[in-house]
Amino acid sequence: MMKMWNSLLASPAVFGAILVVSVTMPASGSPLLADAETPSAEGNNALSQVTSVTQLSDVQPTDWAFQALQSLVERYGCIAGYPDGTYRGNRALTRYEFAAGLNACLDRVNELITTATAELVNREDLATLQRLQEEFAAEIATLRGRVDSLEAVTAELEANQFSTTTQLAGEVVFGVAGIVSGDDVEGNELDNSTVFVNRARLELNTSFTGRDLLFTRLATGNFAGFSTVTGTGEGELAFTQDEDNDLGLEVLLYSFPLTEQTEVVIGASGTAFDDFASTVNILDGDGGTGALSAFGTRNPIYYLGDGAGLGIRQQLGDRFELSLGYLASEANDPIEGSGLFNGPYSALAQVVIKPTERLNIGLTYIYGYNADDTGTGSGRATFARFDDEFFEDNLGIPAVDVPTSTNAYGVELSWQLSDRFILGGWAGYTNTRLLSTVGGLFDRGSLDIWNYAVTLAFPDLGREGNLLGFVVGMEPKVTNSTIASINPDIDVDEDEDTSLHIEGFYQFQLTENIALTPGVIWITAPGFNNNNDDIVIGTIRTTFTF
Repeated sequence: MMKMWNSLLASPAVFGAILVVSVTMPASGSPLLADAETPSAEGNNALSQVTSVTQLSDVQPTDWAFQALQSLVERYGCIAGYPDGTYRGNRALTRYEFAAGLNACLDRVNELITTATAELVNREDLATLQRLQEEFAAEIATLRGRVDSLEAVTAELEANQFSTTTQLAGEVVFGVAGIVSGDDVEGNELDNSTVFVNRARLELNTSFTGRDLLFTRLATGNFAGFSTVTGTGEGELAFTQDEDNDLGLEVLLYSFPLTEQTEVVIGASGTAFDDFASTVNILDGDGGTGALSAFGTRNPIYYLGDGAGLGIRQQLGDRFELSLGYLASEANDPIEGSGLFNGPYSALAQVVIKPTERLNIGLTYIYGYNADDTGTGSGRATFARFDDEFFEDNLGIPAVDVPTSTNAYGVELSWQLSDRFILGGWAGYTNTRLLSTVGGLFDRGSLDIWNYAVTLAFPDLGREGNLLGFVVGMEPKVTNSTIASINPDIDVDEDEDTSLHIEGFYQFQLTENIALTPGVIWITAPGFNNNNDDIVIGTIRTTFTF
């Protein structure tokens, strides 16, 4: 008996396995015979008593529990195997199986005692068992208390959980920002005003298989941005959201793995290219973290597409990643000239090359129909400015559609030179072609638009989670225009001068869930006009995540 107890103490996993294999044994110890293909109540095959450990084909003398199994089988007969001659010692053990197995083993011990098998069980063994029970009574009581406490907590969580399939996450941005100095694009001096703004996002991450994701984002905010007073998208902040604090649906998409290397994204609303294509920029925090400006967040050509559609991300080994996508901005509108295929749309094809783990190079192509507004850079770079108000106020005529086609090309780079320094950047070229004379207002032609940036990132500077970042570049500029207008009030010429975007920020990770980011954005020659005084924007962004 003493050897049996030592075996159980030394091999708790074996003991658990022994208990489960005893579940289907009657008190007499005779086997319950069943076909090996017939499942039991617990979904396992019926078990048969064995008299030698050699009868178990999956138990070898080299196994760490072999001696314990041999003793329990051949000395005490307190073990059973499956009809196919296996033991399956690594299978899971439920509490019901543990209780039934323990009862069966105790019945076997009682049987040995009642039959007076003195050679197997003697008074010394029983005294030792009683002593051990008394010695470990306090530990057993403590363990019982912990189990009871865990069961209570688990029951509470199950009763009050938000969902068995959905996790709730959120992000709230408080921003204090102001224009320190500068002129608008018309050369007028800007007021030195300071604003306190917010943006809030609630995200529901739902999975039905453990590998798929139904992503729902509700968002609101109260800041339209400084472009309403500067007259240009240059230097615009990345956390703008003009919703008057009315909560609404911003993004709804479903992603799932088609194969081990292929991910499919189906966007129903608010889907963007960065949802399935890497922007290859360490400073891309979508306004909540990283760069403070929309330009510093990513190459502006990625802003050419959003809405509903389909995206695919394909891993081509360890060194290449291919992304393909199609997005329509008016997919839900049934009127003529709109819809999924007849309205404004954009299509993306991108390859990310990864020569090493620290070097990523992106090659991006985007084609768009009536999708030429990046929200950054020169106002001449987009025909979206020719809206209803423009035609009515400047030309005194009803609004006219200005159809365009866009071909955009981008090269992106992220090179981690060390654990504390990452060099990045991009260059983008866009050709926007006018597809109509718009009732004789224009001569058909095209615009050549360029942008570029160099980024420097110093992650974990000072403490883990901190980030020092710099962005220097040129926001989208019209370098050449072959479009002429017969109306002097319509400006479709190229930009005369060069305007630079210079940005610096330092993100303090105060806690795991709170980050404070002060920074400055400096725009030289606003509106790409050297006659305008530089714009300087200061901001402090506080980001709460949960």
